[in-house]
Amino acid sequence: MSRKLPNVIVFLTDQQRWDTCGLNGNPLGLTPNYDRFARRGTHAPLAFSCQPVCGPSRSCLQTGQYATTSGCWKNDIPLPADARTLAHEFADAGYRTGYIGKWHLGDSASLGPVAPHQRGGYQDWLAANVLEMTSDAYDCRVYDEQSREVRLPGYRVDALTDAAIRYIDQRSREDQPFFLFFSLLEPHHQNHRDDYPAPEGLTQTYAGRWTPPDLAALVGNAPQNLPGYCGMIKRIDEAFGRMLDALKSLGLTDDTLVAFTSDHGCHFRTRNDEYKRSCHDASIRVPLALGGGGFHGGGELSQMVSLLDLPPTLLAGAGVSVPPAMQGRSLTPLLRDRKAAWRDDVFVQISESEVGRTLRTTRWKYSVRAAGVDAYAESAASRYTETFLYDLLADPWELTNLVGNAAHAHVAAELRERLQRRMVEAGETAAHIEPAPVVSLPQRRVEVRDATD
Repeated sequence: MSRKLPNVIVFLTDQQRWDTCGLNGNPLGLTPNYDRFARRGTHAPLAFSCQPVCGPSRSCLQTGQYATTSGCWKNDIPLPADARTLAHEFADAGYRTGYIGKWHLGDSASLGPVAPHQRGGYQDWLAANVLEMTSDAYDCRVYDEQSREVRLPGYRVDALTDAAIRYIDQRSREDQPFFLFFSLLEPHHQNHRDDYPAPEGLTQTYAGRWTPPDLAALVGNAPQNLPGYCGMIKRIDEAFGRMLDALKSLGLTDDTLVAFTSDHGCHFRTRNDEYKRSCHDASIRVPLALGGGGFHGGGELSQMVSLLDLPPTLLAGAGVSVPPAMQGRSLTPLLRDRKAAWRDDVFVQISESEVGRTLRTTRWKYSVRAAGVDAYAESAASRYTETFLYDLLADPWELTNLVGNAAHAHVAAELRERLQRRMVEAGETAAHIEPAPVVSLPQRRVEVRDATD
């Protein structure tokens, strides 16, 4: 087969906030390679996770379906054996498919090896189901196609990137396009010690430096963990640059579609008792840029983008048919016409910390939760209550909750109807949303924890 289809690479990080990138306003110089890549390609500054927890978000990225549709609505639910993934679609189009890194869509009984029928159809495999539980910063352990443990030398980001570059080099020598899904753990915390272990010396480099305004106001555990988090991202960006260099050296830059994004963000225990699983931008807003192929020179998109839109975008960008079962939309029409029809909001499902739903527009954030429902037992509910309303124009860091404010009752009513429609469009059963009790004055308090903590 002659190489007519472009290679496709997804570079996925774990738990990376959108504002860690220089192009999104971070002043620390953490991401020069990402910034340069995004400027040359297509940058989506308003990109959002559709499910801010690892497993469900990854199910959305693999299937192009909401987590409640695929059934992977919380961690430790295996991807159904009959689920159609990006790997299946690309393989059917003549691609060789490979997966390297963290999976988190296998059987919960296995933290490391993933059974072949739970690998989403990927042909080449070097991964661990829950990488944070089987490895450490300088002890990277993954598993091959035969479920044999493979120890990779170096800092975990570097070790996995080395493996990805070897894979790219190997596949570049074959007369067949490849699709590689490359999934890092960083900058996710190291679970067994609840820490963000950066490469030697980098934590000290970022101690006492710039802090995002929401963390400066709410604190959480950012003073202890933000420096290491920044150090992790610095090394991620260096690794991304190495991958781009490898493509250039192999003459593949123009023939390879590359997407960089993250599964969700990180709020450093300012919104609940851990790092994500909330409606706030710190949890749901992520970096997203695409380059190569038709995405070169695409510029900056003003539209709001969901991670659910990435699977159809990758397929359409490669010239592969998008299956009708995918619930996102390809971004490719926006490259041809910035005024092409596009929705003006994103819909987010939240699990584990709460059974919650969120609507995010350019101006407003509106969120509801199901009171008294076990968030580890139920994926959805028939009744919800308004919990958060933020005016993002006046309050971009979401510090003043306007829910129940009489002056904003008309806004809440409109958003309530829009959210109900989006829930049904996502395949959920129509639900009742109870308005919050009305108060006459705005709530001007600075939030520390949400109402259930």
